[in-house]
Amino acid sequence: MKIKERLKPYSVLISNFGSLSFLQLLNFIFPLILLPYLVRIFGAEKYGLISFAIAFNTYFVTLCDYGFNLSGTRYISANRDNAEKLSEVFSVIIVVKLLLFILSLIILIAVVFTFNRFSDEWELYLVSSGFVLGNVLFPLWFYQGVERMKYITIIQVTIRAVFVISVFAFVLEESDYILYMILFSSSQILAGWIGFLTVLLKFDVHFFVPKLKAVRFHINEGWNIFLSMISIDVYTTSNTFILGLFAPDTVVGYFAAADKIRLAFQGIINVISQSVYPHMNNLLKNSFKDFSAFAKKLLSAEAVIGFAISLILFSLSYWLTDIFLGTSFGESVLILKILSPLPFLIALSNVFGIQIMLPLGFDKQFNKVLLFAAVIHLILLFILIPEFFAAGTSVAMNITEGFVTASMFIFVLRKTLIFKK
Repeated sequence: MKIKERLKPYSVLISNFGSLSFLQLLNFIFPLILLPYLVRIFGAEKYGLISFAIAFNTYFVTLCDYGFNLSGTRYISANRDNAEKLSEVFSVIIVVKLLLFILSLIILIAVVFTFNRFSDEWELYLVSSGFVLGNVLFPLWFYQGVERMKYITIIQVTIRAVFVISVFAFVLEESDYILYMILFSSSQILAGWIGFLTVLLKFDVHFFVPKLKAVRFHINEGWNIFLSMISIDVYTTSNTFILGLFAPDTVVGYFAAADKIRLAFQGIINVISQSVYPHMNNLLKNSFKDFSAFAKKLLSAEAVIGFAISLILFSLSYWLTDIFLGTSFGESVLILKILSPLPFLIALSNVFGIQIMLPLGFDKQFNKVLLFAAVIHLILLFILIPEFFAAGTSVAMNITEGFVTASMFIFVLRKTLIFKK
């Protein structure tokens, strides 16, 4: 009974963590089920081409998100009991994201039909833009803000299960790579549409054309975070994209496959981040002391989890590559070893940056760190990729993430009272 009473204040957090943990478990399983099949069907070259197309369109995902996944979550979390405010922010964000998607589509078409690197596979790039639309429609930020993660889990698990089954049923040979992208984009659009409708049906929220004043307010609210997300994109998505500009699709395939394994194992850190962020904002609103105490516990937990993941990736890199990618992807073993420190570094920077700096209102400082990191990373990529290809890309990622983690730790140590007695 005492245990239940002590856990009661954390009941919503535990429920959300449970929902997202189950989702992440399936996010871990589904890619690792698909990955061995896809790399064997498509080979390194076509798998690299698909990865390059997705990386290219991820820039447009960032443009359309416009930082709303954080600023929108924060605003909804603070106004969750105000139906009028919820309807306003929901409508504003959806409208702005749809307008940004139209802009993205115009830019994408212009690039695809201007440069040979894209025009040779124009169908693939246009079809892959569908997953951008799916991301626009899916109100992840809303569910996080009201802390109802179970809806995310139900929708995503159902759609992804159908997608995986469809891939095994219809994607049978190398020439089916565009069909694969059609299935992927369609599943994302369907998930987005269902997520959008669920908000309207299950919550006291109405969609309407918002006033210009409200649009301006939320655009301003998301601006600094948007700049931060662009900076993050430079040293995450740009790795595959810039590598693809210099290296053959086969090399991109080796890198993308190894990074897919790393990301699958790293997913638990994303679960913690998504579950805890609204809770951190609520704690701060009520008590800085509670916020500070929880931040310290979170740092310890994420450090242990991140280190364990990194150790597993490094120690078992040969076995993981052989099992999930096959002997033809031997080049991916070294890449995975070099990438292995990233989960530990990212776990730490997540606590210092997203869980501490953003709730405390240090958006601009958060953005500055990421902006410097983006510049450093671009310089490293253009120095290392032409000479070392995938290995150079992996080394650059570690250096940049190390810089981000160290910078955010120093800032939090100097400018906040969290780690001071």
